[in-house]
Amino acid sequence: MIDLIAHNLAPIMFVSMAVFLLFGYPISFALAANGLLFFFIGVFLTPHSTEVNLGWNLLQALGDRVFGIMRNDTLLAIPFFTFMGIVLERSRMAEDLLETVGQLFGPMRGGLALAVVLVGALLAATIGVVAASVISMGLISLPIMLRYGYDRRLATGVIAAAGTLTQILPPSLVLIVLADQLGRSVGDMYRAALLPGLALTGLYLVYVLVLSVLRPKSMPALPPEVRTLGSGVVSLLVAFAIAIGVFFVARWYLAEDLGANAGIWSAGIAVLVLLMMALADGWLGLNLLSNLARQVIIVMIPPLALIFVVLGTIFLGIATPTEGGAMGAMGALILAGIKRRLTFNVVNQALLATVRLSSFVMFILIGATVFSLTYYSINGHIWVKDLLTALPGGEYGFLLAVATIIFFLAFFLDFFELSFVIVPLLIPAANALGIDLVWFGIILAVVMQTSFLTPPVGFALFYLRSVAPRKSYIDKITGGRIGAVSTADIYRGTVPFVALQIVMVGVVIAFPQIVMHYKGPVADTSNIRIQIPSSGNGGLGGLGGFGGLGGPAAPGGTTTTPAPGGTPAAPQTEEPQGNNGLGGGLGLGGPPPGLGGSN
Repeated sequence: MIDLIAHNLAPIMFVSMAVFLLFGYPISFALAANGLLFFFIGVFLTPHSTEVNLGWNLLQALGDRVFGIMRNDTLLAIPFFTFMGIVLERSRMAEDLLETVGQLFGPMRGGLALAVVLVGALLAATIGVVAASVISMGLISLPIMLRYGYDRRLATGVIAAAGTLTQILPPSLVLIVLADQLGRSVGDMYRAALLPGLALTGLYLVYVLVLSVLRPKSMPALPPEVRTLGSGVVSLLVAFAIAIGVFFVARWYLAEDLGANAGIWSAGIAVLVLLMMALADGWLGLNLLSNLARQVIIVMIPPLALIFVVLGTIFLGIATPTEGGAMGAMGALILAGIKRRLTFNVVNQALLATVRLSSFVMFILIGATVFSLTYYSINGHIWVKDLLTALPGGEYGFLLAVATIIFFLAFFLDFFELSFVIVPLLIPAANALGIDLVWFGIILAVVMQTSFLTPPVGFALFYLRSVAPRKSYIDKITGGRIGAVSTADIYRGTVPFVALQIVMVGVVIAFPQIVMHYKGPVADTSNIRIQIPSSGNGGLGGLGGFGGLGGPAAPGGTTTTPAPGGTPAAPQTEEPQGNNGLGGGLGLGGPPPGLGGSN
């Protein structure tokens, strides 16, 4: 009986962990308690079974492992990006963006829905927190969309889906944590996630456009009297055309000196020129741009500039992700100060939210460290690896199985918990199958994002439910009665977007090229020659045995036996053995002076 328990201690420990969570214990304490409990059991079983080998001295490693977490520079990016996002959210940047972009697309059917998707992508690249993004857009956009006749299911679905873009678009906290657990660079994860994130945003936009044609009554255009910024799209298009021209000219000019980084610098220059044009037009009273164009540029450029400061410096190699997060936090404070919204209350709320999230992450990490210390000591990782690598279908069978498991677990566990507890158990199997870990991490991120949106327990749905009206109310602008938004409306509205997410998961698995571009172009090594420069035949003094370093190998295995003092003696021919070129080329054919020849 003892041997049976010892042999199956790893799966028993895993099941016990699930039971702890089902009873509702906080996951950090459940992890630590489970790890210590089974450590004691393992120490008890060690004298009675050969299946387990645990001793009390192993606990001495726990302190070093915990302090190793504290010294992890990568995790410093989490509080920086959290602080940046909360400051921007509290300074009402989302409100300005939604109002301005909504005015821009207002004349179109589905214009507000398009604005929500675009602003969701911008917020994802600046705020970086799903809850803040969904709640902000739910508070600002949902009343407006309901006021002007948008279908409730469509409105709630678009808001929830756009909010979850924060999971996959850099500087996502999910990508930082996954990079740390997978042992990969955060910069590589950001580069790899860029195309899938933008492709998913494009899928949402295409879906809204198609739906606006098929069901125009479900998403009417804004009435003319509401468009307070007026028209003037032509001048905006002209301004963007000038910016695009500046981009290409700057890229052509900088390509020779900066190479692949020229595009990033050129984009920064073009955005700066666009902002200067709008500011000069307003300050000097030139009126070359319409009021709409000027407002769109002035409102959209600051978050784009912040994105460049954070992501651009990381991609250019100027800053690490931690340093980029620090610059982003400072940039958020500066933007809030420029808008005169940097108050003590804003900073206080941002600091409190940052400390809460950081403490939450650290407690989970410490609990996961205690758990993994025991789990790895009883070879639990080998049990998981053998179980997953035995699945049919090779690497694709493994990826589909893992995606399904993570999809369902993400209904109940936050992405921090999944990353710190589940992902480390999957890494040995992924390595055994030869799967690129950055690609694997992006698949996991997209799957987690899908779970955040899936009824009935997606986290984004609960965030939106907390701000959606539960009862009908009288609208202050129109005076009409607005009906309540039911939970069923939210669930039904997200179903089409969940389908789009699943399509995206399949695309990332089937076409890894959209992720693997992070490696850059593959170098052609077919024409590369490595040649060691010759230092002559005079030897190296007392090390005469190394004379002729780098010289050509003697044909047929001919070597030079050195005389004492490093003077080369007559060549001697030997039978070829092994790699003759190595022996001849490095002058290693004879023994060092004093150890060969006659005394």
